Amino acid sequence: MVSYEPLWQTMEKRGITSYTLMVKHNINPRTINNLKHNRGITVYTLERLCTILQCTPNDILKFIPDEQK
Repeated sequence: MVSYEPLWQTMEKRGITSYTLMVKHNINPRTINNLKHNRGITVYTLERLCTILQCTPNDILKFIPDEQK
């Protein structure tokens, strides 16, 4: 599973809101919704977020392995 928890922390550190991503950087509101619900995004979107936030993918997402039973 992928978690975008690091994204929200990075955005807070940089003083960037979801609204700023949508209005100033033209990130689609559906993409913001996908991020909030830990749904998939494209590599292109990941690259754009890294450029906007001046960070690496590790500052955007983290991988959480499924628990094995």
